[in-house]
Amino acid sequence: MRKLLFAICFLLLANSFNAQDLKYYLPDSVTYNPSIPKPKDIIYHEVGEWHITHDRLVNYMKAIATAAPDRVKLETMGFTYEGRPQILLIITSPKNQQRLEEIRQQHVKLTDPFQSSSVNIDNMPIVVWIGHSIHGNESSGANASLLTAYYLAAAQGKQIDELLDNVVVLFDPSFNPDGLQRFSTWANQHKSKNLVSDPNSREFNEVWPGGRFNHYWFDLNRDWLPAVHVESQNRLAWFHKWKPNILTDHHEQGSNATFFFQPGVASRVNPLTPEKNQELTGKLAKFHAAFLDRIGSLYFTKENYDDFYYGKGSTYPDIQGCIGILFEQASSRGHLQQTSNGLLSFPFTIRNQFVTALSTLEGAKVLRKEFLEYQRDFFKHASDRAAAFSIKAYVFGDKNDKAKTFEFATMLKRHQIEINELPDGWNDKDFEKGAAFLVSLDQAQHSLIRGIFDKTLDYKDSLFYDITAWTMPLAFGLPYKELTTAPSLGAKVESLNFPKGEIVGDKSNYAYLLEWDELYAPAAVNEMLTAGIVVKVATNTFEMQIAGANKKFDYGTILIPVNQQKDNAETLASKISAVAEKYRLKVYAITTGNVNTGSDLGSSKFIVVTKPTIAMIVGPGVNATDAGEVWHLLDQRMNIPSTHLESSVFNRVELNKYNTIIMVGGTYPDLNKDKL
Repeated sequence: MRKLLFAICFLLLANSFNAQDLKYYLPDSVTYNPSIPKPKDIIYHEVGEWHITHDRLVNYMKAIATAAPDRVKLETMGFTYEGRPQILLIITSPKNQQRLEEIRQQHVKLTDPFQSSSVNIDNMPIVVWIGHSIHGNESSGANASLLTAYYLAAAQGKQIDELLDNVVVLFDPSFNPDGLQRFSTWANQHKSKNLVSDPNSREFNEVWPGGRFNHYWFDLNRDWLPAVHVESQNRLAWFHKWKPNILTDHHEQGSNATFFFQPGVASRVNPLTPEKNQELTGKLAKFHAAFLDRIGSLYFTKENYDDFYYGKGSTYPDIQGCIGILFEQASSRGHLQQTSNGLLSFPFTIRNQFVTALSTLEGAKVLRKEFLEYQRDFFKHASDRAAAFSIKAYVFGDKNDKAKTFEFATMLKRHQIEINELPDGWNDKDFEKGAAFLVSLDQAQHSLIRGIFDKTLDYKDSLFYDITAWTMPLAFGLPYKELTTAPSLGAKVESLNFPKGEIVGDKSNYAYLLEWDELYAPAAVNEMLTAGIVVKVATNTFEMQIAGANKKFDYGTILIPVNQQKDNAETLASKISAVAEKYRLKVYAITTGNVNTGSDLGSSKFIVVTKPTIAMIVGPGVNATDAGEVWHLLDQRMNIPSTHLESSVFNRVELNKYNTIIMVGGTYPDLNKDKL
């Protein structure tokens, strides 16, 4: 009988967690404008009753912007790989909205050392970016954004008026739309009417690759610095358009934890991050503590998490005169989960995220001038930091791979780093004018440049959350050099022009040569093979006359013989010219197969290249980010399709159609090894 009563009570308790109306979440110290739609009016369920899908999230944000145009302006930052909009709400008082562009321009001047001293900050609003759920399966943040948007649009009275007069909120409801959509579908399709809290249930155990990642299975919370993916590129453009003072990054952690907010472990802060940054983080933390105390939520600080790698959402701002704040809420993963702390409901996790968004805004309002002064001082003293640093500039570039050089320079420009051409009279033969660039350390982004180029060899602590080394030119495989004397600078690069492709020597009736060093050479060869062009590859080095000069060609050089093609010389030249132009490559037209040294072009050392038909093994046990990196490289950069085979499919299908099998890091316990 006792067991039966316990079971009934447990079911009643579980069902009480199923849905919470807005009273559970919202402060009762303010009134709300009835003309502003509540979340349920648009998304058709209470907040926390179901996991919000991205389409409904966007619909609600659009409804808010339509209902409260005096407070809310909606912008589209861009679109994800799956075509979902990345939206940004700009929320502030009506009087600020009327002069929003003027506020933005004045605010950005704080980051310009040559203009910041003249800027009056006495009445300047502080700019706060509230960002949610960069890991799609850490969705309490994105679900909390429904509440924060409603509160900021609908709340009435002196309290909210004062807040919005002093704060411009850049409100990003979903850092990772594709991942959020994937996870919400999983969690919702496995929800029972009678909530199941057993952690072993399918609801809490996603299938590979899960909702954490973006479309290409990449962890976007490692992409703020390299900015490889469109979501990061779109977001960075708006970050630098506004230069916020605070950026929040709402995450989730293990279900048996409570709630974390920064500061993190003091000994694991990047040495380039100013002490004042950590001081302000600590001051803001007092507001989080007070707000969480008010609702009785447990929390911890100064443990587990660090501030080292500048490619994370909570750390990238720290090198921008901004304060990044990491929030980590214990995850319910589904709708209700049994944990070591008892039952953890989805609404409870949402409430903590919502409350700390409010505590951030309150702290920003109270500490407004201190944050603005810190941002101005950070950039104002960049020249002082440059003068005290032994390295004065970096030069980078690969004369044999202009495309890779261009991509690296593009990354720097995304972070508003100034780069210059090499000056006339440059005499370092390792770096050629037109194929290399200079980066002076004496500029506003001094600290970020060091964060990209520095080699960190000494650490205060031997333990880290994850990434500790990321010297970016080394990661790119790009030659670079530290200059200890300030060099003469060539022209400032205002816009990057990708090197043009061309056929050197015009049309040939004999053959064409393409060097393999360039980044996009594989894409070009694959396109030629797809077009039915016969392609050969050199397995030996050789030298021959090109445009009146002796030129050495390395292993891997591509040969396209004219007389072995189905197309006539005119048509072939047109196709090769189009490929060279598309991938910005230099192709050499030659008139003889006789070389000066090495193998003649008719030698058996030139082997016919077969068009790749690729299968990559994916699924449980496979490192999703490794597989995603390969998929993105082949698909986005090289335009090469690849079939993705799970082990069970691999085991039963005929493999004759594939000539290339890719296995990335991971375990393959169910794979039939005999078929490899």
